Amino acid sequence: MVALVVFVVVYALVAMVIGDMTLQQSSHLVRFGFFAVAGLVWVIPAGAIIWWMQRGGKQRG
Repeated sequence: MVALVVFVVVYALVAMVIGDMTLQQSSHLVRFGFFAVAGLVWVIPAGAIIWWMQRGGKQRG
């Protein structure tokens, strides 16, 4: 659980910094698109972490 929380916090901070530093001169539509995609992409690795946590104590076979 700690790994998931740390991942989400670090991901959000990195996405904000990248978006702010690289898209300062971009249009509002481009910035909105970046943050919309960045706001959804974290779900994929978070899902992998949750899947890993769920199978942690189960025996194979």
